[in-house]
Amino acid sequence: MQAEYSEQKRKFGRINWLGTYTLAQREIRRFVVVWTQTLLAPLVTAALFLAIFTVAIGPTRGDVNGVPFLHFIAPGILMMTVIQNAFANTSSSITVAKVQGNIVDTLMPPLSPIELVAGYLAGAIGRGMLVAVVIGLGMSLILGIEIHHPIWALVFAFLGSAMLGGLGILAGVYSNKFDQVAAITNFIVTPLAFLSGTFYSIDALPPLIQTLTRANPIYYLIDGVRYGVLGGAETGPWLGLLICVVTTGCIIAICWAWFRKGYRLKP
Repeated sequence: MQAEYSEQKRKFGRINWLGTYTLAQREIRRFVVVWTQTLLAPLVTAALFLAIFTVAIGPTRGDVNGVPFLHFIAPGILMMTVIQNAFANTSSSITVAKVQGNIVDTLMPPLSPIELVAGYLAGAIGRGMLVAVVIGLGMSLILGIEIHHPIWALVFAFLGSAMLGGLGILAGVYSNKFDQVAAITNFIVTPLAFLSGTFYSIDALPPLIQTLTRANPIYYLIDGVRYGVLGGAETGPWLGLLICVVTTGCIIAICWAWFRKGYRLKP
């Protein structure tokens, strides 16, 4: 009788806030406990990218779209680091649970598919936003970059964390071993991040390559953050926002469907 009553309440939109919060808290604690790997390491990596480009290219490269080359690539490096960390947070969490055989501990509690997605995404978004803030502060202090539209920058960082966090959920659910996650990272996520205008303006590309680049949603994430930081972008921020919202929504919908069916999660 109690089970029927609980199920009836859920049908009318009741949300298991405690369960969702607990899952989100677990996902956030996963990366906070090892902050030297999840927060400090991305900052060091971003600093190394900037240092290498400063030494190798900076002195000889002119302005790009009216801004210094290092200022142009800094927002791209920020977003590239954010999305890689958001993807790693969800994909590693689910894959480790599947490999260790304790994914059932997450699936058994009374959490609906959308609550599971929300809990996992909370960790990815939290990690991505913390990385974005840390690197953004570093850019401002070291490079002297003035952030022109901070709200836009935060919105695109949030969307990037949600989009790649959702993609990480799909990768984790699909993968049954770490090699499969590594393959998705190396052959899908990393190329999409590097070939999306992170280190160059797409205006310098041939028309066909420009068209292919504009089909990459990560391009709009990087261009949106570049607009928020530098005040200018190659594509209008509203168009980029629309594309990123639609792409993120589609990915989250697939995550919900996979959790609902138990795809590659239940025997």
